[in-house]
Amino acid sequence: MSPLEQSLIAFTLAAALMTMTPGLDTALVLRAATVEGGRRAWAASLGVCLGCLAWGAVVAGGLGVLLAASETAYRMLKYAGAAYLVWLGLKLILSQRDDFGTSAPDGARDAGEWLWFRRGMLTNLLNPKVGIFYVSFLPQFVPPGHDVAATTLLLAGIHALLGLAWFAALILATRPVAAALRRPRTIRWLDRATGTVFLLFAARLALSRH
Repeated sequence: MSPLEQSLIAFTLAAALMTMTPGLDTALVLRAATVEGGRRAWAASLGVCLGCLAWGAVVAGGLGVLLAASETAYRMLKYAGAAYLVWLGLKLILSQRDDFGTSAPDGARDAGEWLWFRRGMLTNLLNPKVGIFYVSFLPQFVPPGHDVAATTLLLAGIHALLGLAWFAALILATRPVAAALRRPRTIRWLDRATGTVFLLFAARLALSRH
């Protein structure tokens, strides 16, 4: 087995464990799956995974090192991410919805799916911890003598595929209880619970250091 194959296997195992660790991306997809439906949950999942690929491209291009080294760049992205999470959290907490507009026309449904795709991507891209994670974690699995940029992109692609597999499992797991979770009272409770989680993540992000 070549050094690259060994590195890919080791990275896949480590990244799989990290992917299954509960975090903001998981909370976002779970909330979408339980009360918004599978299509919007998939849209959020694809957005998150595209964000991972974008971070991989940033790190492969060397810009991730700037984020890791520059306190100003890190803080700017960190506060932007925290502000976005506060906005999402407050919007959910203050929501008084009784349903999710399942009878909306096709155009409205498409807009909703695009909205969740954008939320997933921005939630990932505006979290500098993902960039720091990629800068500090991915280079450990680049064997000596191999192209750093190409291997980094390959590792980010593996991470994105693992994320899609994990999100698929979450979406399928919510199907048996989806109908019960769409009751008006449950919808409002889930909105507030998810909004509170987002606010907690925003506070954690804003108060965190490198």
